[in-house]
Amino acid sequence: MWTRVSAAAVPVADRFEWFNDLVASALIPTAIKSERSADFQAEAALLDLGALQVSTFAHSPLSSRRTPALIRRGDPEQYQLALITGGRWWMSHRGGDEEFGVGDMILWDTSRPQETVAHPGDGPNRSIILHLPKDALPLRPDRVDRLLGRRIATDSGMAAVLAQFISSLGEHGSACAPQELRRLGSVAVDLAAACLAHRLDAYGELPAEARERALRERIDAFIEHNLGDPQLAPGLIAAAHGISVRSLHALFRGREESVSAAVRRRRLERARADLARADLAGRPVHEIAARWCFTNAPAFSRAFRAAYALSPTEFRRAAAAGARVPR
Repeated sequence: MWTRVSAAAVPVADRFEWFNDLVASALIPTAIKSERSADFQAEAALLDLGALQVSTFAHSPLSSRRTPALIRRGDPEQYQLALITGGRWWMSHRGGDEEFGVGDMILWDTSRPQETVAHPGDGPNRSIILHLPKDALPLRPDRVDRLLGRRIATDSGMAAVLAQFISSLGEHGSACAPQELRRLGSVAVDLAAACLAHRLDAYGELPAEARERALRERIDAFIEHNLGDPQLAPGLIAAAHGISVRSLHALFRGREESVSAAVRRRRLERARADLARADLAGRPVHEIAARWCFTNAPAFSRAFRAAYALSPTEFRRAAAAGARVPR
């Protein structure tokens, strides 16, 4: 589960020094300055995924500098990959300057100097950071060097899949069991490696197992994003990922359900969530079913009852009354 800490529990006069110590122990030793040190606000959380750690930070505007002396003081020998979820940022790292903001990712090497500025914005500066051991990434260091301190847009491809995964960790990681967290750690390493490899045009250098796991995650994300498309079927999914339908089914062979069954289950889950929404209470059940590609009302009702032991109408009534409903 997430280990959370907040400056709110620290006396105001000690908060900035507390945050400095927190960053040094949870992330890397760095010299931090802030024009708002007298009323500094911050909170952080750390999640252990076994293969790597994930940290989240929210804080007042600041600047930081990691010098050779601070590197000698403490170096976890990691690549740290941040997804920015709040504020505007600037970084100087490995000879380049880069500005980036909400939705962007940026990678740095803890063994190299850097300078960062978190600018004031509408709210706190926020980030979710993957702590990637260098020896966990199956990419040559000289290749990874090309990406250090460079803005990584997350609007398409593997970067979009990785950013969505990181966001989900931040939102749902606390609900996962230890064995699930260990699996998520392996997935995080594979997705990060695949994302960086795509940026470097070096995807073929990844081990076959890592490529396969990353492909499965891409397919899962594609399915999730396209559940409302009535054309979503194995043929479309396979074509979108440049593989044959046979290869797609082979990827799902070790799972508990087929491709079509996975799509059907996820559509039922979306319909169930909509039926529980108070703002959709006036929308007929058959419209909600059709939204998730169930065009035959009796068939939807049978599938829903088989999955949740209640009819759609019974489920909606129970959810509206605040009763405990099946998930």
